[in-house]
Amino acid sequence: MTTALATIDNLTIHYGKRLAVDGVSLALAAGEIALLLGPNGAGKSTTLSAIAGSIVPTAGTISVGGQDLATAPRSARGKVGFADQPPALYEFFTVLEHVTFVAEARGQDRPEAEAVLTSLGLEKILARPCRELSFGMRQRVGLAAALVGGVELVLLDETLNGLDPHASRSARAALKAAADRGAAVLMSTHLLGVAERMCDRILLMDKGKLVADVRGPELAELLSKGPSAVEDFYVARIADEGPT
Repeated sequence: MTTALATIDNLTIHYGKRLAVDGVSLALAAGEIALLLGPNGAGKSTTLSAIAGSIVPTAGTISVGGQDLATAPRSARGKVGFADQPPALYEFFTVLEHVTFVAEARGQDRPEAEAVLTSLGLEKILARPCRELSFGMRQRVGLAAALVGGVELVLLDETLNGLDPHASRSARAALKAAADRGAAVLMSTHLLGVAERMCDRILLMDKGKLVADVRGPELAELLSKGPSAVEDFYVARIADEGPT
């Protein structure tokens, strides 16, 4: 039986009277890459922010690497790399300064920051201030900051959006390398083709609830149906109701 690296139990979040996340329970295993899919407003970003420790839940528990986020927040958050949306960068730091700062906060050093940035094809802009970066470059620097420091759980909120083909390939390779060393990866995305290239698991979220969890033989069977299989599955399970 695979031991869970991160567990989320009955996660519930209210924004005033609106129920944004409704009793989500989830366990993520080491080395697993899971995609969190769902319409705008489904609660994906809120769920990721809560797991990262950026939002205090109304109810429920979150544990990362055996550390409870509520009772040991520094230990738990230190195990998590989160690329939020838009990327939260130190605007007056250079790219290398920003990622090195994050690495040092996690007990690593500049050489690791340089290695991660190089793996993402950013070695030519290390001295460029973050405030001068394009959208796609900001996405990649945010991803580098999420990956650096040997984190155990990587959370991505639409981080692969806006990347050119070369950058997208480098990002997928970096995430696969993180999973290969034992990290769990949970990413929200609308890029359904990503599922066919790299995921071990597809989670569908709608109206604050997890409505599907596909992995193992079920996922293999789904992907065997062709390039539109994930989109067809999504459309069949989630109604197009527009903004609410």
